[in-house]
Amino acid sequence: MQEIPDLSENSIEQILTILEKEKEITCKLPGNGVLHIEKELPYLVIYRRKSNDRGTRRLVTNESSYLIIGETDIKGYQDLLFKLSDKISASMEAYLLFEIYSAEPNSNIIRIKGPAQRLPSSLTTLKEELDKVNTEFSGIYLDTEIQDTPNRQAEGDEALLSIDQAKNCGAVIVGLEIPAIYRNEENELYPVFFRNFKDFIIRAIHRSFYEFIRVQTSGGVASYNALGRKYLKKIVFDIDKTLADIEKSYQFLWLVSPSNIHDIKKQFFESNYEKLVDYHYRLLPVDPDILKRRLYNLKIEEIDDPAMSYLFREKREELDMQLTMLGERGTRKFLYDSIRLYEGVENKLCEEARNILNEVDEENHTDDKELIDSREFSSLARKEFDFYRKQDEKFKCKVHIRKDVNVMMVSRGELYIPEDYKMKRIEAEALIQHEVGTHVLTYYNGSHQPLQQLSIGLADYDPLQEGLAVMSEFMVDGLTANRLRTLAGRVIAGEAVMNGGNFQEIFRLLKMDYGFSPERAFNITSRIMQGGGFMKDIIYLKGLVLLKEHLKNDGEYEPLLAGKYGIKHTGIIKELTERNVLEPVRVKPRYLHSEKMYEKLKLIGQGLSLPQMVCK
Repeated sequence: MQEIPDLSENSIEQILTILEKEKEITCKLPGNGVLHIEKELPYLVIYRRKSNDRGTRRLVTNESSYLIIGETDIKGYQDLLFKLSDKISASMEAYLLFEIYSAEPNSNIIRIKGPAQRLPSSLTTLKEELDKVNTEFSGIYLDTEIQDTPNRQAEGDEALLSIDQAKNCGAVIVGLEIPAIYRNEENELYPVFFRNFKDFIIRAIHRSFYEFIRVQTSGGVASYNALGRKYLKKIVFDIDKTLADIEKSYQFLWLVSPSNIHDIKKQFFESNYEKLVDYHYRLLPVDPDILKRRLYNLKIEEIDDPAMSYLFREKREELDMQLTMLGERGTRKFLYDSIRLYEGVENKLCEEARNILNEVDEENHTDDKELIDSREFSSLARKEFDFYRKQDEKFKCKVHIRKDVNVMMVSRGELYIPEDYKMKRIEAEALIQHEVGTHVLTYYNGSHQPLQQLSIGLADYDPLQEGLAVMSEFMVDGLTANRLRTLAGRVIAGEAVMNGGNFQEIFRLLKMDYGFSPERAFNITSRIMQGGGFMKDIIYLKGLVLLKEHLKNDGEYEPLLAGKYGIKHTGIIKELTERNVLEPVRVKPRYLHSEKMYEKLKLIGQGLSLPQMVCK
């Protein structure tokens, strides 16, 4: 941050010169003032430092362009505002000076002070958004009014500029007076309410700013989402890195899966599906208590960017639950936390699963000549890596063939294959797109985003990730009857675990009631029972249902591959992309934009059911 010792004419010219050359400018100004501007935005959000005014400044400090007026030299700040407005309005046609301040104690009116005739769309939009405060927050009773007055500052303050000065420099001045319901009489914040209230105010003013830009200026802003900061503060990247480091210090799926799965299976089958060997788990390489201490030492509450604050708080809660579960492996508590982490099984999803199992018959294939082994599959995977490397020469991925894994999986962008894994050759392409074309690819795309969370995964990213993976199988004509039945069987098994079923009972349910082969019934049951009851497997069908609904409603497909995030995050990802914080997709799978894909998207839009997605 550059320090400007005074606001003389020369100093103001220095600021304008920096602004001309740089993409952004951050200056420390006299009296503990601060100026932060990102270029090509025709507005400045302003706050004047005051005593006993806790919280109000933070309504301003995450804006792309803001000014904190210091406690000295108000005349210098007025000169700065005049010259800034004169310079920027010359290219943008107008410049909005938007001042935020708190109301007198006991006020229950949000006052918008501005030229109602000149800015009808902007001020009406702001009022309409702020009118929602009483429904957004229970127990809040505020009125909102527009005051068409030349006095737009707080009572007792000098005007930022006179009306004539504003006209001469192309500025438009608006004041927003907000009742200080976010703090008590002792000037202490209600922290949780303040966070949510702040985010609400920011969303409201951004919608108003967008109307101002659209109607009054030549600024080319695509939507109000683009008005957040393009250059995130250092604290955001510090917390992002720490969250990533904590998650990288352990492999959750690896640590909750049994290390003796082959012995379990051998004993179970030899005993005619009766005897079950205890699950053995790998030793923990970390101390969950120490990692939790690191988690809650993170000062996420100091992040004023609503999007980043929300994502980080969500992720911290998810990591907290995972660490708790690591200490509970093999106990009933593990199941309860697993239900919470993956949000359990809803009745509607169970109905979808039963419908699949009733409508789609089990396929029996006994010809081993159709099967390929783990080494042949790894060779196919490497050919797919070559395809991605043609799009980006930096693309890298390793394949590991291991004895101690019971299922094919991707961890940190690398592919792990069980040594004894076999599959039909016609299913290999589907698995390539599932594991490599989705899991590896989104890891790689996410690893080239400025936020590490996009490669590791935002909280609750799994359903969309697995939904994309299964959808990719459908896109390449590889979604088989047995595959879809497996996803449905996992949901049925999850429901049974929640209802208290044990290993043998769930195995018999799948084998006898739903016609699964012993091999496949074991695989489903052994996965759902690991840890003490692991609900992750329900998300495959859940994610497919969510993704199908997203596509049916004309949701975009390609942006979902930009990293690992959830359906619920699509709005935030779109916002961060429009703010130029995130990058578009770097590497794309083979099937994307193929003619076949367009045909299948059309069928989904027409209401294609899940059983109808099975490739004949």
